[in-house]
Amino acid sequence: MKISIGNDHAGPDYKKAIVKHLEEKGIEVINHGTDTFDSVDYPDFVHPVANDVENGTADFGIIICGSGNGVAMSVNKHQKIRAALCWIKEIAALARQHNDANIISIPARYTSIQQAVEMVDTFLNTEFEGGRHQNRVNKIPC
Repeated sequence: MKISIGNDHAGPDYKKAIVKHLEEKGIEVINHGTDTFDSVDYPDFVHPVANDVENGTADFGIIICGSGNGVAMSVNKHQKIRAALCWIKEIAALARQHNDANIISIPARYTSIQQAVEMVDTFLNTEFEGGRHQNRVNKIPC
């Protein structure tokens, strides 16, 4: 499995912990995020994640900003992206099960690093249920 990750200045500590966790599990990570707390423009760091997922360079994406909203709005402009803003692992599971989300958006200012790592694990280990949900997912792109 290969994961693409991007973050703004609110998420370097989150990214570092998530990348370490994933690499310890033998998962390859493509890092597009900033490593500093200096203010940056989040679209510059998350559009490359969406591109990786869209073109198959990565299986899934992880994006992080203060609220999780700006990064999710940015990547959801891509036709093949279904990014889900998650703040608890149950939402992460439903995002995969019902929406076939391929990018998880994490709000660094509203979750702990431990919660974020748990959400990522849940997200990556949950399968899309298909069935009645597939019809709905097919209607998402404009």
